[in-house]
Amino acid sequence: MAKSSSYPVPDNEAQRLLALNEYQVLDTPPEPGLDMVVRHARQIFGVPIALVSFVAEDRQFFKARLGIDVSELAREGSFCTHTILDRDVMVVSDAALDERFRQSPLVTDEPKIRFYAGAPLVTPDGFVIGALCIKDIVPRPRGLSPDERESLVDLAGLVMDRLIARRISMAQVDGRRRFDAVAGSAADAIVCADGENRIISWNSAAERMFGYSAKEAIGQLASIIVPPKFRPMHEASMQRAVAGLTSKFGSLMTAPALRRDGTVFPVEVSFSHWSEGGEHRFGAIARDITERVATEAKLRHAAQYDLLTDLANRTVLRDQLEKASTDGRPVSLILLDLDGFKDVNDSLGHAAGDEVLKLVAERVRDVVGDIGLPCRLGGDEFVVVLENTVDPLSAVGVADRLIREIERPMELGERLVYVGASAGVSLQSGAGWNFDTLLNQADLALYRAKSDGKGGVRLFTHDLGSIAQTRISMSSDVRQAWEQGEFEVYYQPQVRLPDGLLAGAEALIRWNHPERGVLTPASFLSTVETSLLAVRVSEWILRTACRQAVQWQASGFWNFRIGVNLFTAQFRSGDLPAVVDHVLRDEGLPASSLELEITENTILQNEFRIHAALHDLRAIGVGIAFDDFGTGFASLTMLKDFPVTRLKIDRSFVSGTGGADRNRVIVEAVSRLAHGFDLEVIAEGIETQDQADLMRSYCQEGQGYFFGKPMTASAFTAALAGPGTRNNQRVVRPG
Repeated sequence: MAKSSSYPVPDNEAQRLLALNEYQVLDTPPEPGLDMVVRHARQIFGVPIALVSFVAEDRQFFKARLGIDVSELAREGSFCTHTILDRDVMVVSDAALDERFRQSPLVTDEPKIRFYAGAPLVTPDGFVIGALCIKDIVPRPRGLSPDERESLVDLAGLVMDRLIARRISMAQVDGRRRFDAVAGSAADAIVCADGENRIISWNSAAERMFGYSAKEAIGQLASIIVPPKFRPMHEASMQRAVAGLTSKFGSLMTAPALRRDGTVFPVEVSFSHWSEGGEHRFGAIARDITERVATEAKLRHAAQYDLLTDLANRTVLRDQLEKASTDGRPVSLILLDLDGFKDVNDSLGHAAGDEVLKLVAERVRDVVGDIGLPCRLGGDEFVVVLENTVDPLSAVGVADRLIREIERPMELGERLVYVGASAGVSLQSGAGWNFDTLLNQADLALYRAKSDGKGGVRLFTHDLGSIAQTRISMSSDVRQAWEQGEFEVYYQPQVRLPDGLLAGAEALIRWNHPERGVLTPASFLSTVETSLLAVRVSEWILRTACRQAVQWQASGFWNFRIGVNLFTAQFRSGDLPAVVDHVLRDEGLPASSLELEITENTILQNEFRIHAALHDLRAIGVGIAFDDFGTGFASLTMLKDFPVTRLKIDRSFVSGTGGADRNRVIVEAVSRLAHGFDLEVIAEGIETQDQADLMRSYCQEGQGYFFGKPMTASAFTAALAGPGTRNNQRVVRPG
């Protein structure tokens, strides 16, 4: 019976602690094999902290660790104390919201853990002695995917494989007595040979592993399980041991082995040597590690190569360039960005976009051959590194060939798809330059290439530094505008088309620039969304709009609905549903009175994060509007996968001057589609009475200059107070 404690203890705690002690892992030095596992874990899951943790009676000891300085912590308040209660992966999406951990010093103090996932380390006897765990300082509401859970379990399996092999290796020091004691029931192949290298003992596991029965093997030279090219080395090692010379017997090593059918496979083997009745005896305990070697190779590959294109990733790129800088070798870097790739995604869907990226990768690989290193940075950006050259003509020539090759038509099923590319080239020689500088210079050259009309190559020159200064200046102006309160929320009315009553408004950000006047989002929003201010500004818009909606509801417009656009950065933060819930509670706005608007591009950029977040928002009661609907082919697929409540027909189908009949067909199709999915529809961009009359046949609501331009909160309030109300709702008429 375990002693009383303030933390949960497994029912078999006493036996579990005995099992832990058998592995001799507490208060022992780090081991390279386990360090490798935690390095892979940190790279694969993108977390700052990865640990191999063993849970002792009143503490946890970190046998391998990255991202944390201490080697042990108290058991009380630790995550792994809970992980060892079960044999399944334990995931804590947000420790600050979990009653078990919210008061733990690991959460309230440094490193302020928010996310944890741990796979238990289970001995062959079924005792959980610790965990392989990953931790992050930001929450992950979606937890782990099934594939990620499987990867974490595989890594935990690697840890246990190494511990078991280590334990077996230590057991061999007692000689033949222990050798015989474990041979009969061991899962590993155990072979014993005499001083003449002839097999005298061969267990059932050896029969299964090597394909020889004990009757066939005993009496044969032990060399039958050694590949021919390694036999001289094996026999020489035994002869040295017989002669009393030093050898590596007693150590654990990896070696190739040979099956009866001629198959060569890797084993982890521990050799021992002793004397029995004056005769030399040699023992070997071997474990087939084919699967482990394959898993390790797979993990190394996943950490170094892009999953979609199988090109080297940013990690390999950085390592190679930093080594070139250290060695003082010259380097040419070509940065490629696809032109027209967004159109492929928008028109043919995300899967087609992936196929295009794979075809581009093949073409880049074919052009580069063995003269350089092709990499994928992410998205539609590729990099080619040419080492030992700073010849600008040669680098530009390679870049031009890459562009010409990418421009060739691509066959996707029965379609021909066309994309282009632009390239920026930067050169560095000597020692002391760094990866970021080289990449930034290529990026500036690429920016100039795109500005000059795309489809071309530009070489970095120092006058391009002014471009960077312009970007920095814009970012600085936006930050200053935020700090000085120059941003303001405007509101554009949304109207019920059948009766003209006000349904609500869409909240839109504006910049009251001290010199340029009121600026629309087109001139600054992209800078905001890619800056560190993105999350703060988006939450401010949300809170301001909700507070204003509450005031208008209190003035008599009790069913007033407010629409707020979502930023991409809000999904990357990982806590969007919680933020929305807190804002609604703080401001006192019913969740049903808030509608969050998303675009197709937002979904494509955040597909794995957004799904769970949107479902959580719908569970709160918030509406989800799909903005600019009809402009992307992938939108149809997304309707069945995401919890959308309203479609916003893009203004191009409502107020466009050309193709009126076709626009009407599209609007009618969207209306029927929405009806099939039980969705509301609102038409944007209504500017005339005729358009309003037409949209009334297909949509419940409308929005556009015909009903009102975006206006300040005070102007909107004044409009609500004017004549023309019915049943406490404003009747909107064009002025």
